[in-house]
Amino acid sequence: MKFSTGNIKVSVQYIISFTIVCLAAFIGYIISDFAGYKVVAYILLVTVSLLSMFLDIAPVLLAAFLSALIWDFFFIPPRFTLQVKTTEDALMLMMYFIIALVNAVLTYKIRQVQKIAREKEEKNNTVKLYNTLLNSLSHELRTPISTIIGATDTLQNNSAKLTPENRFELIGEISKASFRLNQQVGNLLNMSRLESGFIEPKNDWCDINELVYDVVKTVEENKITQKISININPEIPLFKLDEGMLEQIIYNLLNNATQYTPADTKIDVIAMGYADVLQIIIEDNGNGFPEDEIKNVFHKFYRLKGAQAGGTGLGLSIVKGYAEAMGGTVRLENIRPKGARFTIEIPAKTSYLKNLKNE
Repeated sequence: MKFSTGNIKVSVQYIISFTIVCLAAFIGYIISDFAGYKVVAYILLVTVSLLSMFLDIAPVLLAAFLSALIWDFFFIPPRFTLQVKTTEDALMLMMYFIIALVNAVLTYKIRQVQKIAREKEEKNNTVKLYNTLLNSLSHELRTPISTIIGATDTLQNNSAKLTPENRFELIGEISKASFRLNQQVGNLLNMSRLESGFIEPKNDWCDINELVYDVVKTVEENKITQKISININPEIPLFKLDEGMLEQIIYNLLNNATQYTPADTKIDVIAMGYADVLQIIIEDNGNGFPEDEIKNVFHKFYRLKGAQAGGTGLGLSIVKGYAEAMGGTVRLENIRPKGARFTIEIPAKTSYLKNLKNE
């Protein structure tokens, strides 16, 4: 956790500096009779050092000057005067002032260097993130666009030579590419909505059975090779939640599973309700996730090391964002003997009166 004074006015920092030095001097005054005035010097010097770690240079220099003045006036014999009788005390006072100033300046300079290093690191991370996003988008958007352009060009220029089957196939390619393009743009828009912080769930009565079957049908239209099985109690109640968000959550999880699991993988979708909580489990018997990367998979633009080309790394981050926007949670774990399990839990009102859905 980093402490920053960037939002504190300089005038307030002067007050803080003055107050803390006076407080340290008061503590020193209480113990000076048995600890000695030299120990008080160490207390004041440590105080200035601590202030230099948090405040701007000018308030810290004030603290250094003020602490030296207070030490001289209240603690160095004779007390309550600025006179210094012995040469040793005069040298000590001079060295104290110099050390306090040098310590304040050096600490401030170190902070500045650390700040520059952090800004440079953040800039490098931003550039890296931008390049990752650009590379992903260039592939994910260019591929469907190229398909659409190629298919439409063929339809326009070779229409007379095409059989009805050829036309139907080309139109199907355009439809699939358009859907993929719409999906990627939708993910970007959804992430933008989440990051804006103004997203609000639009809760309404939702039939979980109907929603899950509709989403699975949409995923299966992508000509997937995996087998998706659905296990939902037909008597599961209606849940009052944002149907659009839940649809995106389930779709992104299933789409992610079909993209990154072997062709013969079995994917299970399980939904149940208990104590006004909807629990949806999506698990597969694929290869699972590397244990050291599980904590990162919900991060924006994150892609597993060695993952195949393609994908913007937004799907799982949207899942997490939408689940949390509805007050729920999502967690990922590997299962035995192999595979992965996503568990989504969303608190919501329930009702067994099915006619509420149409109200």
